[in-house]
Amino acid sequence: MAKQALIVVDIQNDYFPQGKWPLVGADAAADNAARLIQAFREAGDQVVHIRHEFTSDAAPFFAPGSDGAKLHPKVLNRADEPVVLKHFVNSFRETELEAILDQQGIEHLVVVGSMSHMCIDGITRAAADLGYTVTVIHDACATRDLEFNGITVPADHVHAAFMSALGFAYASVVSTDDFLAD
Repeated sequence: MAKQALIVVDIQNDYFPQGKWPLVGADAAADNAARLIQAFREAGDQVVHIRHEFTSDAAPFFAPGSDGAKLHPKVLNRADEPVVLKHFVNSFRETELEAILDQQGIEHLVVVGSMSHMCIDGITRAAADLGYTVTVIHDACATRDLEFNGITVPADHVHAAFMSALGFAYASVVSTDDFLAD
């Protein structure tokens, strides 16, 4: 079996109900992510946390050094788990993520976190392009309602569209329960 790592993307305070950019289903997704973190830790597999900060204090959320930009308490890293700071949608762009994975001989990434339509999409496509095998745990990801051309797209439709697209060519897309049952 290929060596795997759990990548916990942007499960940060601003995405929760009291934050600056709340997502639909953030708590449920974080609960599932926490279950996966525990399973990876018990198996001795690598867990890597990704934390997004914008570079400007004027950012709508994830302002540098803010409480909102901190990892959410449900998914805090252990001292032996790296936290990769990023400033772009793609977690590989201008970060040490690929070096961390390559140093550990990781071939398979299991991706969870936020937002389904942005950073989950970005890391999944980039990882596949870099040659990693990718699994996205759909019920450990969250997003929000979007608007396009005067039309509101509900979060569950946004999430379904992105999971469907990723599952078509970039990743295996499964539930937490199905992944943990294997």
